[in-house]
Amino acid sequence: MENLWRLATGQDPNPEDYQGIEFWSNPERTGWLTKQGDYIKTWRRRWFVLKQGKLLWFKDPSAAAAPSGVPRGVISVSDCLTVKGAEDVLRKPSAFELSTPYSTMFFLADTDKEKEDWINSIGRAIVQHSRSLADNEIVDYDSSRRS
Repeated sequence: MENLWRLATGQDPNPEDYQGIEFWSNPERTGWLTKQGDYIKTWRRRWFVLKQGKLLWFKDPSAAAAPSGVPRGVISVSDCLTVKGAEDVLRKPSAFELSTPYSTMFFLADTDKEKEDWINSIGRAIVQHSRSLADNEIVDYDSSRRS
């Protein structure tokens, strides 16, 4: 039933969103988080992988352990604006939120330390990705003045 819902609502990630990312090999961070659904606001425990500027989630670690694995979802950190604690918003311990221009996603870690570790890892990835974008956007104004 869930697969039909995902298919009907287009929730399966586009393979282009994670193409070329070897999520099964040396990820920057992995672990269990509980994520609130985008459409049906239930909480589901998922295995998360942070690698190469992408936060991917899977049903369990075995789905993320091989190249044939297909993520349940993908967020590009280039789309992320903030990552911060959300205990006050959700009234749940070890909660945090990840905001994009389009939506805010909520997560629950198993402990406060894990929550802080995820916030720090995702925050670092956001900064690294924004820095690499800025480096690619450097304009050489002198070259346009040549006659």
